[in-house]
Order: sequence, then C-alpha cells, then structure tokens
Amino acid sequence: MEKRKYGNTDMDVSILGFGGAEIGSSDEQTVDRLLGGALDAGLNLIDTAECYGNSEELIGKALAGRRNDYYLFTKCGHSAGLEYPDWDLLLLEKSIDRSLKRLNTDYVDMIHLHSCREEVLREGGVIEVLQRAKQAGKTRYIGYSGDRNDALYAVQTGLFDSLEISINIADQEAIELTLDEAIKRNMGVTAKRPIANAAWTHETMNETDYPFIYWNRLRDLRYGFLADHQKGVETALRFTLSTPGVHTAIVGTNNPDRWQQNAALLDKGLLDREQYEEIRRIWRDTAGQDWVGQT
Repeated sequence: MEKRKYGNTDMDVSILGFGGAEIGSSDEQTVDRLLGGALDAGLNLIDTAECYGNSEELIGKALAGRRNDYYLFTKCGHSAGLEYPDWDLLLLEKSIDRSLKRLNTDYVDMIHLHSCREEVLREGGVIEVLQRAKQAGKTRYIGYSGDRNDALYAVQTGLFDSLEISINIADQEAIELTLDEAIKRNMGVTAKRPIANAAWTHETMNETDYPFIYWNRLRDLRYGFLADHQKGVETALRFTLSTPGVHTAIVGTNNPDRWQQNAALLDKGLLDREQYEEIRRIWRDTAGQDWVGQT
C-alpha cells in the first residue's frame, strides 16, 4: 500500500489507517482478526482515543507482539471514567498514563488533543501537558484532532505536529478553512470520516442518528456516482485522499475482510483533476453557510 511522509515527522504512513472507534464494544477474537487483517493488508497506522470504549485495551492485547509494525495514535481530553472534568490538566496527565497502560506500550507515536475548544487552547495548559509528555518519552509527537475555527487556531499556533480533521464528499469546510495553513507548516494531516460514514447507503435516517447530517447534505449534493454503492465508496475515498495536504485517511469497520476490499478500491490511484474539481464545484454550488466541519 502506498505510503506518504507524515509532515515534519519521521513517519511514512500508509494512505489508509485503522480507526479504532468502532471496535470499542467488540470481542477480542474479532479485534484480533480486524487488526491482523489491517496490518497484513499494508496498513501501518492505528488511531484510537481515550473515550472509544475498550478500544485501547483491545488494541493493546491484540498487537502486543507487533508494536514495531505500526504507528500508534491516541487522543486525550475527555474524562472517560476518570474523576476529573474534561480538560483538567491532571486529567490529561492521568489519561495519557492510562492510555499507555491500556495500549500495553511505553510510548505512542502521536497524542492528539481531542476536539479541544479554542478558548481552552488559548489558556496554554493543555498544550504544555502534551509537551511534557513528549519530553518524558510518552509520545513522539503531539497533535490536534478537531474541526472548524478551533482546528484553525490550533494549526496557527505552530505547536502541533499533526492535524486530524473531517474531510469527505459531505464535509469540505476544512479544505477551504484549514488545510492551506497546515500545508504551510508542513503538518501531518489525517482525514477522519473519509467516506462520510457511507451515509448515502441508508434509505431513511432519524435526526438523532450519528450520520444524519451527512445523509441530509448528500440528498442535496446529489452526486451521480453514489447511485452505485461500490463506486460511491471508491470515489468518496479517492476524493479524500486526492485532497492536497492529506497524508492518510482513517477508516473504521467491524468486518475483518474490509481491509483487503478497501485496499483494492485504491488500485486506480487518485482521482484525476477533472473528477476532483467537479466534486468540489458541486459542493461550492450547494453547501449552506451552516455546513461546517463535523467534530
């Protein structure tokens, strides 16, 4: 699988990464198959977080003997069972230590602040916690995960090595708002939700459903390629990875066979410029002012 140098870091990351959110309630046997299949398909990036259920623990158990085969990203900021409010500085320190224990490792390659608001970032303390963790060898690099103006401010501080942000056919605010600033600073960029949660595959959806906003937008965007499910997934994924500045896209699944299928979708490479610009044109012609990045 193609690899790209991840910004200013020394990591060459696979263009597809494993998103650990969906495995938080899975059993160990399923996760063993999922992660083993992902690494065997050529993925070398695993992304998780402190609040993804048992995701960190399951990853730590499944890959205890393969730590040199992949880059490991996690996130901090939410209490997720610890007796502190979100963004408390002691919480962040304890959360990082807990993540290392759960992941069965002495260090991670990246710790992202998890959807931290601009006003909290401006106070500076949360960034200093990550910097101390880096100095202590608990993480090799530090990053920010989030969207909208919060992400723009984080990038403009120049203090982060990585940006994890929503980019897909139904979520393009970051392309116009944030990515140029990240490119100027040679940041590593991870695209989350790269296939828009495949929201178009549902005939109906409740407003309370997680992908509802994407589902609703896609009804207005009316991309012709979504008429065919497989072509829709392929084009959506290739669009995200064709976006300038994006190094990798993290995909979550509970299907152990999905990784070989996803890898095959990328055999055609990136979208040609005409295809890419047509999707961008449709977005610009259709998107409302309230179509902001989904955190």
